[in-house]
Amino acid sequence: MADSRPSYLAHHFDHLEQQKQSATLGIWLFLITEVMFFGGLFLGYIVYRGLYPEAWHLGSAKLDITLGTINTIVLIVSSLTMALSVRAAQVGKSKQCANFILATIILGTAFLGIKAVEYTAKFSPGPDAHYYLIPGANFLLDSPHANGVQIFFSFYFTMTGMHAIHMIIGIGVLIWLYLKALKGSYHEHYYNPVEVTGLYWHFVDIVWIFLFPLLYLIGRH
Repeated sequence: MADSRPSYLAHHFDHLEQQKQSATLGIWLFLITEVMFFGGLFLGYIVYRGLYPEAWHLGSAKLDITLGTINTIVLIVSSLTMALSVRAAQVGKSKQCANFILATIILGTAFLGIKAVEYTAKFSPGPDAHYYLIPGANFLLDSPHANGVQIFFSFYFTMTGMHAIHMIIGIGVLIWLYLKALKGSYHEHYYNPVEVTGLYWHFVDIVWIFLFPLLYLIGRH
């Protein structure tokens, strides 16, 4: 008797609904661990900002708010294209799904490129290289706020660096989805991989929505 199971139903599931529920539960459990991870970083940020408020303002003023704003817009648009890719998969428009995934990949790569420009500026010592402390903090060696500014930039590089790593992972998954979508693998009966990747991508975007004001906008009033 021929096997009536569809090729996209994994052998350890009885039916597609069970497979979808398991994948959805898995991604939400994973995102909970991510919330705890970034939550620890945000908590540390809050504690040290309370200890060094002036240094936090001085450090924030050295960040490029223009590039930060552009990157925020880029990620918001990427969330839209990701959502559209999920919708296209749900209604069986595989080509549209692939196109929107590709747009998300391009936007995510643009975000990383802009962030690389920012990092390069912070890691390039200027004429006062002998005063160099850590990237971005070489302007206050003799200031009473020097230690606090160094801590600010430590949080800046740690938080934005971890966010960038999550972006790189997400882009890698999106490339895999794009190649599968080109083959017509996703349709109205099977689109869960696109959906759960969309949840991950939206989470990463939301993290940036918190990082942008906390790092770039403090002390700008």
